[in-house]
Amino acid sequence: MVQYAAPDLDASFAALADRTRRGVLEQLGYAELSITDLAVQFQMTLTGMRKHIGVLEAAGLVVTRKVGRVRTCRIGTERLDEVTAWIDTYRQRWDARFDELDKVVAALEQKEQQDARTRR
Repeated sequence: MVQYAAPDLDASFAALADRTRRGVLEQLGYAELSITDLAVQFQMTLTGMRKHIGVLEAAGLVVTRKVGRVRTCRIGTERLDEVTAWIDTYRQRWDARFDELDKVVAALEQKEQQDARTRR
């Protein structure tokens, strides 16, 4: 099997595939939160939220630190930058293809207008 993406990207996209984990990232975009706060917000058990945070942390999308008995989470921006860069390469490819398509359509429209003038 041909592999196009780095294993880190695979882990990132696998982590982002879950709606709850995307929601966690959205909440962490506003402020650092404890795992307990996140569990309450998402109405889930502390154990369930720890599992989600573990997946996000393993993917490099979240960084945690323990202060006393509280584990605080924040977004790990480096991995998000890598994911964004990967997506942007495809966006640029599609933009280039659409630009070429626009040129073809414009040329066809111009030829159609010229043919219409010739027929008159």
